[in-house]
Amino acid sequence: MPRFSIVVPSHGVAGRLSQALDSILAQSFGDFELIPVCDAPDSPAADVVTGYAERDSRVTPVHSPPSAGLAGARNTGLRAAVGGHVLFLDGDDVLVPGALAALDARLGAVGDVDVLYFEHERTPWWEGEPANPAAPLLAGTPDGAFSPDRAPRLTGVALPAWSAAYRRGFLTEQGLAFPGNHFTDTGFGGLVALRAERVAALRAVVVRHLLRRQGNRLNLPGEHHAELLDQTELVLTRAKEQGLAEDRLRPLFEQLFAAVLRTAAHPRRLPAGRRAFFHRASALYRQHRPAGYQPPGGSLGVQHRLLAAGSYAAFRTLRAANQRATRAVALLPRPRGLRTRLRYAAGLRLPLDENLAVYCAYWGRGYACNPAAIHAKARELAPHIRSVFLVEPDAVDSVPKDVEHAVIGSRKYWQVLARAKYLVNNANFAGAVVKRPGSVHLQTQHGTPLKKMGADQATYPVVAAATGSFTRLLARVDRWDYNLTSNRHSTEMWEKAFPGAHETLEYGYPRNDVYYTASAEDVTRARKELGVPDGKKALLYAPTHRDYATGFAPGLDLAEFCEAIGDDYVVLLRAHYFYDQGASRGGGRIIDVTGHRSSEDVCLAADALITDYSSIMFDYANLDRPIVVYADDWDVYREVRGVYFDLMASPPGRVARTPEELAAVFRDGEWADESATALRAAFRERFCQFDDGRAAERVVRRVLLGEPPESVPPVIPLAERVPAPAAATLVRS
Repeated sequence: MPRFSIVVPSHGVAGRLSQALDSILAQSFGDFELIPVCDAPDSPAADVVTGYAERDSRVTPVHSPPSAGLAGARNTGLRAAVGGHVLFLDGDDVLVPGALAALDARLGAVGDVDVLYFEHERTPWWEGEPANPAAPLLAGTPDGAFSPDRAPRLTGVALPAWSAAYRRGFLTEQGLAFPGNHFTDTGFGGLVALRAERVAALRAVVVRHLLRRQGNRLNLPGEHHAELLDQTELVLTRAKEQGLAEDRLRPLFEQLFAAVLRTAAHPRRLPAGRRAFFHRASALYRQHRPAGYQPPGGSLGVQHRLLAAGSYAAFRTLRAANQRATRAVALLPRPRGLRTRLRYAAGLRLPLDENLAVYCAYWGRGYACNPAAIHAKARELAPHIRSVFLVEPDAVDSVPKDVEHAVIGSRKYWQVLARAKYLVNNANFAGAVVKRPGSVHLQTQHGTPLKKMGADQATYPVVAAATGSFTRLLARVDRWDYNLTSNRHSTEMWEKAFPGAHETLEYGYPRNDVYYTASAEDVTRARKELGVPDGKKALLYAPTHRDYATGFAPGLDLAEFCEAIGDDYVVLLRAHYFYDQGASRGGGRIIDVTGHRSSEDVCLAADALITDYSSIMFDYANLDRPIVVYADDWDVYREVRGVYFDLMASPPGRVARTPEELAAVFRDGEWADESATALRAAFRERFCQFDDGRAAERVVRRVLLGEPPESVPPVIPLAERVPAPAAATLVRS
């Protein structure tokens, strides 16, 4: 039997789960079993956990459906545990180095107590000083094992479940499990403290809790706050049945109702049902108030007295001024220009238009990318929704004639932004845009992240300087309701890069649908539009932007490259969109397609892709055509820009470091040999998970039509997908 069983629920924390598991497996004390609790065998967290289980026999994952909540996940892990003592660690927390050794030593000194409480550190996600809220509660406890009667303020309800180690036999004998769903730590902690006979304290930090940027999920608005009253009633009823002594009942009552009053007084947590919450809390207060109980002083004491009296009107009046101020700040528009501000503010006072959607791509560069693909599908599946595409003045010509548009900054632009129910973007709307209650913001992204993004850029000075204010960046993230991903890697990386309360949609990128729906005629048309000569192989050269470089300077002499590989090839040059100035950079066998509206058409036309570190490789891999990585400055790029994985260790095909190596790859046929094909197959397995030709349909049905997740078309397995034919295939046919 292992000394410890460590249960780690993982719902919604796949991006940070590895650091939690690493902190456990790196402990110097190794007598433990690690029980990660995943949603399902194919969930994002399960992908992470599988690798750990294969490498370490102490890792034994179990599964609990998301509908069971945190309580269900912990109870599932507890039932699977066989260790002497059980610890519960959230999937985005870590054990400090030496934590298990310290717990083992303390248990050895005090004996196998029912509960060993310990300190934890709450660490701000961005900046600020860590806090240790458990330290004051444990400071006055006896040095050895003691009865809970000797520490009446140690009620259990003020500490999270992961701030203690529990004797498994005690939990089993007493039939203790996590009650309900929300606020389960309150109920569990209170019941444990009521039943425990011998407890002890370790006055040292064992768990480091990383505060979420979006805050505790329990503090979000919703009906779930009624469950705080359920847990309060459960604990106080058990205390009454047990005949808890007055000196223990008073602090228990006070700590429980401190949490209740925080919720009742908070203007956002209870957008509806505040009166019902207050009156039920008032009834519980009067029913369980200890004899002779004296409320605290100050404004908190006033709230206690109003709750005891059931005076909701007076309680509401006490909070009304703060409510009004909060609402005023939240709705304050910030566009430039007095007339613009007034127009936008007037629009915000009008009702949302339930059948209006606005779209924008690449900060208004044109009708493109995922927003354009969703827009097209919405016209087919949701024709009742009016769709307006936002573009800069010089991009109006890129919008199809039958697509309604608004020029960014115009009166119409602010009008539709003020009233639209749905807002779809692959970058971000202006900072002045207000997230109205009831509106739905969909972030589609515009690539799979190889390079560091969002908040992860902060430790890379060159990139951070170019990014600007991370505070403003993350304020825009707070507007998102949904974030779209095309593979599990993106799901995990976006979770870290853009921390927020939005929901992830693993639906694939709509812009990539065409790679499975395009016909042979579409491929032929694209090649003719781009000027690819008949009988020639088209190599798409698409280098990425370098934050440490000024202007566009390809690291490859394309004229010399064409000369070296022979007359069978032409090169399609597509520079990063930052450098799209409409000017031609080539001639003859070099065709500049940087200004072409559709990168998807360019990919369809190409027989192979040459890129460095551009995210286009992840999209192009859907076509199952050869990819060659030209990595002449990988070491510099990796250090200055930051990357999420080593591309050189898992490339999508052949890798060349010099112009000579690149030319040889094509001269010798290595670009399309068996080895290159095997590398591409592994790359596609990892990064083409959700792109199957139906991503746009899934998005429209879920986001615009409001269909439940279970009715959305499932992703077609990779082995069953048929990519658009390549030109070489058409010639052979």
